[in-house]
Amino acid sequence: MKFRRSERLIDMVTYLLEHPRQLISLTYFAERYASAKSSISEDLGIIKETFERRGIGTLQTVPGAAGGVKFFVKVSEEEARPFVQELCNLIATPDRLLPGGYLYLTDILGNPTIVQKAGRIIASAYANTPIDVVMTVATKGIPLAYAVASQLNVPVVIVRRDSRVTEGPTVSINYVSGSAKRIQTMVLSKRSLAEGSRVLIVDDFMKAGGTVMGMKSLLEEFKAHVAGIAVLVEAEKIEERLVDEYLSLVQLSNVDVREKKINVNEGNYFKKK
Repeated sequence: MKFRRSERLIDMVTYLLEHPRQLISLTYFAERYASAKSSISEDLGIIKETFERRGIGTLQTVPGAAGGVKFFVKVSEEEARPFVQELCNLIATPDRLLPGGYLYLTDILGNPTIVQKAGRIIASAYANTPIDVVMTVATKGIPLAYAVASQLNVPVVIVRRDSRVTEGPTVSINYVSGSAKRIQTMVLSKRSLAEGSRVLIVDDFMKAGGTVMGMKSLLEEFKAHVAGIAVLVEAEKIEERLVDEYLSLVQLSNVDVREKKINVNEGNYFKKK
């Protein structure tokens, strides 16, 4: 079937967006559209220019007989900053406060539009970092982890609090919660993670960082490596922060339960990026 150029461009864009960081040969596109490689190269040039101008991402050309093209997500600061500010305003809503000073985030983490945008922004920071898998802990961090993983084209590994028969043999560790100072347990199926994997840890909320440190300890049992740590929201005023190197989109600076005030700022994303 012969494609018109407009049809070919639309289909190529869709394919590239659905296969980030995957090497796609010019031969594949040429056969897919029954077109000459020279035409495909021209099309890719147009797509690359448009992607970069619109802040969608970029295309990287790999030369040689086994070469091709790869799409990398890239979110510009001009696009990311208004979204983060909007997220700050949303989280600062007083009715999010729950008894005990807890913050209600379930509606945000259940909103596909918000989660997908947050996932693109986080993935953009790690687009050029070698990553084999995204790891999170059940349950609230799962939507964000999948949003990030979809942009990096890697699988998701979910750490659980208890063992399940459907997971098969597992590895478990005990760790100390950073805020509550309680001994807790983490469990991961032995089949979930290959030895030597490069792992991006993603979570919805980080206080002192005990949960993240637990996941890092679990990775050591698998002889895996931490490629990065990213959270949607971090608490700012923590005396004993257990984690130093991480990205956060939003920083929770102060919560006044009595006055029902939530002070929220940008996280360190724009400084670390």
